Amino acid sequence: MSVASYLWRYPSALMAWRNLGRNKLRTALAALGIVIGVVSICSLGMATVALQQQANSQLGDIGNEVTLSSGQDSATDGVTPDQVEMMENLAGDAAVVPQKTNSTTLTTRNGQEARMSVTGVTNAAALYNLTSGDAPTRLQSGALISNDTAQTLGLELGDPVEYDGRLYRVEGFIEESGSSFGPGGGGELVLPLSALSDQQYYDTVTIVAADGTEAEEIGTTLDDYFNTDEEEEVSIRTAGNAQQVGGFLDTLSTALLAIGGISLVVASVAILNVMLMSTVERRGEIGVLRAVGIRRIEVLRMILTEATLMGALGGLVGAVASLAAGLVIFNTLTGDPLAALDWSSSQYLVYGFGFAVVASVLSGIYPAWKAANDRPVDALRG
Repeated sequence: MSVASYLWRYPSALMAWRNLGRNKLRTALAALGIVIGVVSICSLGMATVALQQQANSQLGDIGNEVTLSSGQDSATDGVTPDQVEMMENLAGDAAVVPQKTNSTTLTTRNGQEARMSVTGVTNAAALYNLTSGDAPTRLQSGALISNDTAQTLGLELGDPVEYDGRLYRVEGFIEESGSSFGPGGGGELVLPLSALSDQQYYDTVTIVAADGTEAEEIGTTLDDYFNTDEEEEVSIRTAGNAQQVGGFLDTLSTALLAIGGISLVVASVAILNVMLMSTVERRGEIGVLRAVGIRRIEVLRMILTEATLMGALGGLVGAVASLAAGLVIFNTLTGDPLAALDWSSSQYLVYGFGFAVVASVLSGIYPAWKAANDRPVDALRG
């Protein structure tokens, strides 16, 4: 069933549809401009969402952490157990993980050596991701070691490593990409806190929150409790750079959408030109319609309907093309093409379509007004 059969009840819409079909090439070129504008807006918007998701996944390990150490005005060379207890009270449900640090040199059976940092911790699962093995929430007897170091030394799960005269069996290998605020990088040996019992205080305390916002709130609460304007008892670092990256991506999104909007503005000019040419070519026809009693409002409605139909057609095709492009973008950047269907990204399809229709209607206002206000006698004279 044709489109015209659906529009027969609406004379203005039916005439508008038939007028667009008179010069299919010109109509198609104008609609193509709309398609390009919509694809530009939608694709760039969806691309920024994909970039934000990728950045959040990569920065998630640092965006939700607060790292504390002894402040410059502290009376102790480290964080005290009493301070850790207060941090646990103030942090709520967030994991509070105190750590002691040192360094050592591991030697293999064949005499090969590797210098590395040593971290004493209990809740290893809160800080470390492993390539193999398990990171326990209560590390009591085993050890974790960086994956690259283990390969260099030829260590396997269950092999013993020696520290301070005691043997610890390797329970897991640590991924090489760790938090920039806490432990987790290459060349690291993770042991139970009891392995560093000779150290009275903790070197650092890492608080792992649910997200970056909670981490910022916890950091502010701790700063208000431990520090004053004159003295810094505890040094507090949060992942402020993660929020800066998010702000940068928001700015980038706005800039890209503005660039895409320029394409749609250019398409609107093309529609304006098409509608003006159409009204000039059909000036005599419009004069006849006015002479037989068609009111100005009907002529105005017909021209605006033409512009609306052109915008809706171009917007619909552009939205479909943008969805296909979004699936490719998300598959490339995040590995999950179906994430393009989430509202955070698919909303740009709605915005692009709406922008196309609105821009088309605005472009048709002047030609419609000009055609509706042309005197029938002047129009018939040509």
